[in-house]
Amino acid sequence: MADLPILPTHAGLPAIQALAAADMAAVDALIRTRLASDVVLINQIAEHIVSAGGKRLRPMLVVLAGQATAGSIGTTADHHQLAAIIEFIHTSTLLHDDVVDESDLRRGRSTANAIWGNAASVLVGDFLYSRSFQLMVELDRMEVMQVLADTTNRIAEGEVLQLLHVRNPDTDEAAYLRVIERKTAVLFAAGTRLGALASAADEATQQALYDYGMALGYAFQIADDVLDYTADAATMGKNLGDDLAEGKATLPLIHAMDRAAPDVRGRLRAIVQEGDSTAMPEVLAAIHASGSLEYSRQRAMDYAAAAEAALHGLPETPALAALRGLARYAVERTH
Repeated sequence: MADLPILPTHAGLPAIQALAAADMAAVDALIRTRLASDVVLINQIAEHIVSAGGKRLRPMLVVLAGQATAGSIGTTADHHQLAAIIEFIHTSTLLHDDVVDESDLRRGRSTANAIWGNAASVLVGDFLYSRSFQLMVELDRMEVMQVLADTTNRIAEGEVLQLLHVRNPDTDEAAYLRVIERKTAVLFAAGTRLGALASAADEATQQALYDYGMALGYAFQIADDVLDYTADAATMGKNLGDDLAEGKATLPLIHAMDRAAPDVRGRLRAIVQEGDSTAMPEVLAAIHASGSLEYSRQRAMDYAAAAEAALHGLPETPALAALRGLARYAVERTH
């Protein structure tokens, strides 16, 4: 008998995308079909969002979790539909976020609200939410509806929780992490759990994939918040310092305020309260002086390591290597 090929323990992003390509092509086709409406403005805004690209990380997690747990059966139309649902929910939150944050740039392009206005963006976001629920009802599985109903409710809580911390210099790391849990991590975790659920995996395996997705979501968002202070606008595809302008204290700034000398701390607090993006040089100086970028990167790496640890014991497959690779990618990416 020929020797079995030795699988890499971690796949790089190109290999991950290649592994998921066939499934993602089916997901993209479903997304385009189910976005269609006889209301022209919905089609215009939907096409603007879909054509913006992006890595489609969240739906990819659904299909990779499905591949990792489906065995010889392989992924199914249910996996594709669940991936589309996750993407619709995510996209609807982006439309709403851009309105709340008054953002005008995303992925290097004008946001929908910058082009069509706030009212249209909010209403099309509502359309995407309701379309996602139509898709989940079609699956006619109570477990699916329970996971997604709980997830969307927690995301809404996260939006409100974040609003409470806008221009609040007393936001600490624990409060910051509570926002990440609800705004980012729960949707990652729902996607990976549902991928396993659609493969008929047992409860322990579903929980392992949920734990992986949750830790990955934390790692991804903390790394994203570090990039807001380190990348350049062309690479990030958004205006750097947006978080500061919106009065959002993310982990690098929270850590700097905690470690800075009293006079610097007072100045940083005032900058947060004012949402003063012109003070970015001062903020960067304080963040570098406090070692806050290194601290934040380490926190992201800790969560990435926790994500990998959650996969321990699952069968070694290319999909498992891909999931491990995404944990590495989350903290090593430059945009």
